[in-house]
Amino acid sequence: MYLGFADMNAGFLIIIAAMFLGLWARSRVTGTYRRFSQVATGRGVTGAGTARQILDNYGLHNIDVQQVAGTLTDHYDPRSGVLRLSPGVYGGTSIAAVGVAAHEAGHAVQDAMGYGPFRARQKLVPVANLGSQMLFPLIIGGLFFRITELYYIGAALYGAALLFQLVTLPVEFDASNRAVSYLSRSGSVTTGELQGVRKVLTAASWTYVAAALASLGQMVWLLMAGRRR
Repeated sequence: MYLGFADMNAGFLIIIAAMFLGLWARSRVTGTYRRFSQVATGRGVTGAGTARQILDNYGLHNIDVQQVAGTLTDHYDPRSGVLRLSPGVYGGTSIAAVGVAAHEAGHAVQDAMGYGPFRARQKLVPVANLGSQMLFPLIIGGLFFRITELYYIGAALYGAALLFQLVTLPVEFDASNRAVSYLSRSGSVTTGELQGVRKVLTAASWTYVAAALASLGQMVWLLMAGRRR
C-alpha cells in the first residue's frame, strides 16, 4: 500500500522535534545543575550523607554509597546493590548535590519496595540493549537483501527499546517525587532550597522525555517504511 509524503515523514518530524527537545533539555539540565551546584544548603550535608540517610531510613543498610568518576554519572546499580555518585555530588553540599543524591537513593528504594515500573525496566534492559545494537544491521539487511522478516525482527526488537524508554519515564518521575518528599518531611533542606531541588530534578526529567520521543519517532518511521515495502 502506498503512503503519502506526510505519512512517511511523520516519524522524521517526531525525530527532529526530539532532537531539538534533547538539545534544549541537555542545555537546561547542565545550566540548572551548574547554577544550583554553586548554592550550598544550610545544613551542609553532603550528597553522600543525604543518600546514606535516605537508605538507612528505609533500612537499606546493605546498599553501599560509592564515588564514581565523571560529571552527572550518578546512578544506582541494582545488580551489585551499590549507589554511585559523581565527585561533585558525592562530596558536594550544594542544592544540586543533595537533590541528585536523593533522586538516586529513590531508585534504591524503588528496588527494595518492588516498585512495578522499576522491575519492568530491569527486565527490559537485555532486550532493549539487543534491540539498540541490532536495529540497523537487521533493517539494512532486510532492505538490501529484500528479506522482509529481517526488517520486522529489527522493528520488533527496537519496539522493546521504545518500551524501555517509556517505562523509564514513571521510574524517573517517581524517584524524583520520593526525593522531594523525603527532603521535605525530614527537614533536610529549607523550603527555598527544596524549590531548587525541584528545578534540578525537573530539568533532568526532560532528558528522558526527549529520549522517549526520539525512540517513538524512529519506531513510527520504521513502521511507515515497512508499510511502503
